[in-house]
Amino acid sequence: MLFAKHALGLEIAADGIKFAQLAGGKAPRLEAGLVAPFAPGTVQLSRREPNVQNAAAFMSQVREAHLRLLTKEKTVSVSLPDATGRVVLLDLEARFKNRDEGLDIIRWKLKKSLPFDVSQVHLDYQLLGEKENGAVSLLVSLISRPVVTQYEELLLGAGLEPKYLDFASFNLYRLFEPRLGMADNGAFVTFYGGAMTVLIFYGGVLSFYRSKETVGDAQNLYREVNSSFLVYNDRSPGQAVTEVFCMAPAGEAESFRALVAEACGLEPVLLDLERMVTLGSGLTMERGTLHSLAGALGAAFRSLA
Repeated sequence: MLFAKHALGLEIAADGIKFAQLAGGKAPRLEAGLVAPFAPGTVQLSRREPNVQNAAAFMSQVREAHLRLLTKEKTVSVSLPDATGRVVLLDLEARFKNRDEGLDIIRWKLKKSLPFDVSQVHLDYQLLGEKENGAVSLLVSLISRPVVTQYEELLLGAGLEPKYLDFASFNLYRLFEPRLGMADNGAFVTFYGGAMTVLIFYGGVLSFYRSKETVGDAQNLYREVNSSFLVYNDRSPGQAVTEVFCMAPAGEAESFRALVAEACGLEPVLLDLERMVTLGSGLTMERGTLHSLAGALGAAFRSLA
């Protein structure tokens, strides 16, 4: 581990920030982590408008939390709530020559279906697969430029250098990818940070995405999970889910697993964060605190890859 690669992950949420510093290796090692709450009203999630309502308080909290980590790492991978942007699975009938042409085609394709001006959106995409007829399937991530620019500028103002920015659901997937990647036709269902997310893969390719801020009781959460599977089955007849994996905060994990089982009719595998990372020498951390760092850990994983 003498020459292990190090990475710093930061999760930003409406209620606060979470840092996780990892050292790479066969078993990634958590060297430091902390949770720092915001004062009420500091951040209000929005897809259209800048999220940070109190820039000075935001930068102060980020700067202070980073100092408490006692790390020299300033380059950081960032996890943002899915509610700050949009994710679209898109099929295009024709291939494109290069990335810039692909971006232009995607903007044209989506300009009438989005609730904001597509020219004011930061857009990125990933090729998921190609079909025999030449069509391509894409995973498209969109976030308003005012939203992402504000976060980038405030992090720079706090002394950090944001490298990657991604949505929480994909950073959670990244954290458990070694296990999830073994399932060709599987679903990954999470309840994290007040949001329910369902990712479904068929033939190893992402075929369904849904994320929703869930405020309410277990019955409402059940309806959202059940509805997600019903919509997927309607859209993709004959493409059955054969394995289901789930993740939730430590104190709610088992009850969430039971809820998902009832909603989808399969017995889910409850993913164990403790199997994905080890604690550094001398570091102690409550199980609940470790699980609350999942978004930051997933972001840090990206820089270790």
